[in-house]
Amino acid sequence: MPMIRLTALATIAFTTVLPQSAAAGDARFDYFSYAGRSQERITLEPGQYRNPILSGYAPDPSIVRVGQDYYLVNSSFTNFPGLPIYHSRDLVTWRQIGNAISRFGQFDFSNQWVSGGIMAPDISYHNGTFYIVSTNNRNFVITAKSPQGPWSDPVWLDFDGIDPSLFWDEDGTAYIVNNGPPDGPAKFPGHRVLWLQAFDPVAKTTVGPRIPLVGGGENPPHLFWPEGPHIFKKDGWYYLIAAEGGTGPDEKHSQIVFRSRMIGGPYEAFEGNPILTQADLPATRPYPVEAAGHAKFVTTPSGDWWAVFLAARAYAPTFYNIGRETYLLPVSWSADGWPTILQHGTAIPYALDKPASAGVTEPGAPQNGDFSFVDNFDEKRLGLGWMGIRVPAKSFYDLSEGRLILAPGHRFGDLSAAPAFIARKQAHATAEVSTALDYEPDHEGDRAGLVALQSDNAYLFLGVIKSQGKRQIAVMRRETAGDPQAGEAVSSVVLPRGARTVRLKLTIDGGALNASYAWGRSGWRPLQTGGDATFLSTKKAGGFVGTMIGLANESNRSNHSAPAAP
Repeated sequence: MPMIRLTALATIAFTTVLPQSAAAGDARFDYFSYAGRSQERITLEPGQYRNPILSGYAPDPSIVRVGQDYYLVNSSFTNFPGLPIYHSRDLVTWRQIGNAISRFGQFDFSNQWVSGGIMAPDISYHNGTFYIVSTNNRNFVITAKSPQGPWSDPVWLDFDGIDPSLFWDEDGTAYIVNNGPPDGPAKFPGHRVLWLQAFDPVAKTTVGPRIPLVGGGENPPHLFWPEGPHIFKKDGWYYLIAAEGGTGPDEKHSQIVFRSRMIGGPYEAFEGNPILTQADLPATRPYPVEAAGHAKFVTTPSGDWWAVFLAARAYAPTFYNIGRETYLLPVSWSADGWPTILQHGTAIPYALDKPASAGVTEPGAPQNGDFSFVDNFDEKRLGLGWMGIRVPAKSFYDLSEGRLILAPGHRFGDLSAAPAFIARKQAHATAEVSTALDYEPDHEGDRAGLVALQSDNAYLFLGVIKSQGKRQIAVMRRETAGDPQAGEAVSSVVLPRGARTVRLKLTIDGGALNASYAWGRSGWRPLQTGGDATFLSTKKAGGFVGTMIGLANESNRSNHSAPAAP
């Protein structure tokens, strides 16, 4: 299992640090260590790659090729920094090179749930400019001359619906296709229409009439909640692909395709739809991949077709904690010109022959397979891959002492503000995370330590808390809505007066978890064994993200006012 030091490899993610002197209530973390292992055991033969290509919380992939280079973006909802940008030369090895959302004030996620914010981004390139279109309550476009950024502030687009994507026709004309409500009452639950409208890239606005392409209720009648639509052109045909069937763990997510000789239609549906699904396989199969869909196609320089798409690795039928991930499969074409990603009844392979490529991706932090890393916080800025929830009014961390110092922040569940929380995605069903913490809580209920979070109402805390006037190590969990300060204390132990720096370790294995602690030269002591981690699954917590595990400092002061909106 490769071990790396993250800060030696990453570029800037958080662009501002908070200079501060020692302050009461600050939490000081010496390091953050992660070791992850996939439940499925795969041996790669020479010339093969591993699925998923991006492990853990990497949904809604969109991809574009510029020359020999591929660029990919994923949904990030209310995470900041957000909209991670990845680069590859071979389609299978990826390196994060930036975030399209990287500045305070660029977006506002206040009063939005963890699974709110930005979803289903689409990246494209035309005449020296990169474009991302997406939705954050309203639809928008941002642009950049380099995929690393800086990306512009959003320009808001005036049309209804979600999941826009850009198509650049051969004559340079641009169009936006998106999922929107029907023109009139819905004819059935989940009734949505895929709409088309021209886009002016100079004025950055839509122009002309909106045209309904598919989903009027008759074409086809079974179409349920289409999303993530994309248009591309091949051999004189305009192809329209979209996901449908819902994205939840109990729904039948799939990918479908239509085509037309004219951009505005009429579009005919492929008789062989869906062209990708796992809903027709037994739920009890070993190491299942579920909820496959939301694909986008890309061609290699040699003309081969490939698809990136989302799917989820379940540790039990319909149970996954790490979220939907990014997969890669080749696209085959029938003699009469229809594409297929995967034949019906076929399981998504974990190992497959690599695309033909002469390119080599620059080394970076591993994005799939078994890996481990440690961040000693000895750089001046946090590296790529670290993220928080919602955009803070200002930075709440400091790295000047050669460790991470978090100032006291807002409680989890307070949608008006960003908690003092710095996290990374859990990328494996089996993961071990540890840290060392120096922290003296000020007020009753103040706490700092490790947090594994799936939503505003589903998270686990392991750390130091002031309870009944005593400094304790506690495991606490929250899995219900209501009071942001509510939470069930699972287990706790009072710390002796001389125990200054405390070590914390959280181990998650599918739906089970263990929590341990240590101080001084003592060995690890169990605080909870065989605990339930299924409440961190999408099935129980809901939403669209994956579990994030990181470091937090929560103040329980009643006068802790929310920061002004950025």
